[in-house]
Amino acid sequence: MIAPDLLEILRCPSCVQTKEGLLTLVKDTWLVCQESDCGRKYPIRDDIPVMLIEEGDRWVKTRVEDLPVPPPGD
Repeated sequence: MIAPDLLEILRCPSCVQTKEGLLTLVKDTWLVCQESDCGRKYPIRDDIPVMLIEEGDRWVKTRVEDLPVPPPGD
């Protein structure tokens, strides 16, 4: 589980350069960018957020309700 204070400071690494890049915790295992034109979703594996843009890109087309729990460990 992500600590609330960590969740407050984490931002989408793609969006934070030009926007706020706020993230929402979904299903306790995903961080989803709140920016309407982003759609990146970052998995949390072994309580560690995988905040790589390439990882977020993999899940752009996946609907939030279809995100697997637990996230696959590729």
